[in-house]
Amino acid sequence: MKIGLQIPSFDWPSGPEKIGPVLLDIARAADQGGFASLWLMDHFFQIGGAYGEPEAPMLEGYTTLGYLAAVTQKLRLGLMVTGAIYRHPGLLLKTVTTLDVLTGGRAYLGIGAGWYEREARGLGVPFPPTKERLECLEEVLRLAKQMWSGSRAPFIGQYYHLEEPMNHPLPLSKPHPPILIGGEGEKQTLRLVATYGDGCNFMIGTPLPEYGDWAVARYQRRAELLSQKLAVLRDHCQRVGRSYNEIERTVLGTIKLAPGATSVSEVVELCHELAEMGIQQVMFNMPNIHEIKPLEILAQDVIPQVANFVPATN
Repeated sequence: MKIGLQIPSFDWPSGPEKIGPVLLDIARAADQGGFASLWLMDHFFQIGGAYGEPEAPMLEGYTTLGYLAAVTQKLRLGLMVTGAIYRHPGLLLKTVTTLDVLTGGRAYLGIGAGWYEREARGLGVPFPPTKERLECLEEVLRLAKQMWSGSRAPFIGQYYHLEEPMNHPLPLSKPHPPILIGGEGEKQTLRLVATYGDGCNFMIGTPLPEYGDWAVARYQRRAELLSQKLAVLRDHCQRVGRSYNEIERTVLGTIKLAPGATSVSEVVELCHELAEMGIQQVMFNMPNIHEIKPLEILAQDVIPQVANFVPATN
């Protein structure tokens, strides 16, 4: 089993002038500590609740990944997840390709339909209804397959028209940067995972009460919910003639390694449980990540133990 790290918040006690240096410290520690991946959110406003009010500091994701790319050597980099409607798809795919080339093949394309209407309306980004956003997402996924194959044929979709989707240089990742599709909709999103995705991601919540009843309830029901979502994904794979085991199965959860919060043994036990369900990578975010020490504890005491967990394949 692999462990990834997500950084969803930049509202640290050191203030905005220290965001850059702290991020570099986090990225270096994660890279040296054996984390498989490093993720940011793709948001322009903070999402509220325990993560912070909308006015809290939030950085543009791909600019920040480029900043972190230069101080890392091994872990993959991605956004958890890009809103498909937030950037023109040709430029989005060129952006991810650039990240992949400059990192020697370490980019993920994490992508979803987008959901945060306030930030879109606030910055003047069109925010169509859910059905249209999902249709836009599918067109972006189709275009990704085409552009990353090297084809320059015109792309004519319902929403996007590209006369010459040239993309040179092509990504270094083969056959292309892994496409991780976020979202849990059983009829459409998981069908898109089965048809186009190299990975999926499900939220497992948190045991931390400050994140709200919904997140705690989700954590408590994680086994039931994950079993259902994975079964639906398996069914979609069968329908489209795709091997279920070709898809990287990942989850995202929040922990806090600190006295009175989450212990190392609890994290290891959680990872073991998830591996037995077939989860291959667990991405954690931690509200005290800016302290660096919790990250070092995960690297020293958790990653070596869970590396030997073999995820179930059926």
